[in-house]
Amino acid sequence: MKRFWDRAALAEAEGRFSVLLDGKPMRLPGGESLALAHRPLAEAIVDEWDQAGGGAKGATVTPGLLPMTQLAATATLRIAPAPAETAAAIAAYARADLLCYRAEATPALLAQQDAAWQPWLDWAEKRYGAALLVTRGIGFIDQSPQALAALAAAVAAQDAHALAALGVMVPVLGSLVLGLAIIEGEMNATEAYGLSVIDELYQEERWGRDEDAAAHRARAGDDVSAAATYVRLTRGAA
Repeated sequence: MKRFWDRAALAEAEGRFSVLLDGKPMRLPGGESLALAHRPLAEAIVDEWDQAGGGAKGATVTPGLLPMTQLAATATLRIAPAPAETAAAIAAYARADLLCYRAEATPALLAQQDAAWQPWLDWAEKRYGAALLVTRGIGFIDQSPQALAALAAAVAAQDAHALAALGVMVPVLGSLVLGLAIIEGEMNATEAYGLSVIDELYQEERWGRDEDAAAHRARAGDDVSAAATYVRLTRGAA
């Protein structure tokens, strides 16, 4: 979309917050407006609209410049009216959580995975009562119905904002457990993403750096960080 405003500002009415662009309510591409319950989130959205496009009218504004806006729109307009479908889709990642699949023929990589990943499976069992099984190789392993139900309940208990964030983080990480650990405040986004790319970094150490792969990791890591920031903002933290 093209930048058509000079200045973004925060407006408050009846305990709700919205974004004004040159004094007029900001509207999404579909024509919807956002009324936000969390001042820190609203302030962050004002800031990203204020900075989008580099300050020049007519400049192209890409969706990547507005991550908080995108997540807020997803949470309030798409997920909040019917959260169960989104929660079920996210919970399905527990059936093949990355942390459960360890290296089969590379002892050094297996040792790294065991040391880095097992503590988080242990955490999930303690926190949610979800004992996930571990295998070596890429062959699918069936998880117990009890563990899957426990993790599904944990996801279903999240609000629309957390579900929106998990909807970004979990597919990138390949791990519902890591996503929940971020949501719970048990680890930060950088640590979680680092755990999710142990395999890639191990191969890079052996065979050399691939710049395209590194650039992809940087973008993916930014997406996870933005989603984690979004959750913090909806919980009153900057």
